[in-house]
Amino acid sequence: MRNSVSLGKLAQLIRSKNAGPFWITFDIVFENDVDFERVVSAKVLTKEWISGTYKIPQDSLIFVEIPAARAIKFSFPRPRIQGDLGETDMYSGQQYAPLLELQIS
Repeated sequence: MRNSVSLGKLAQLIRSKNAGPFWITFDIVFENDVDFERVVSAKVLTKEWISGTYKIPQDSLIFVEIPAARAIKFSFPRPRIQGDLGETDMYSGQQYAPLLELQIS
């Protein structure tokens, strides 16, 4: 049995950013096929987990695994339009943080 390791340690890049003023997008990129396949086969990073963590409806979520790029990408509508009153992360650059500690078996 494999030891658990955080997604933050397996991924070469984890980032979040605006995809226009109405959407936020996340990129998770891996250095090699082994790490990419480990995360995909663990079935921990799912639409259900993302929906619960970010408190968004699953049907508003776009989730794609891209083996040729060794990447996972997901996007969803921003809870507040960029620059709207009460919006706390203008560029959505801090939204990736919960992904760092996600444990992968």
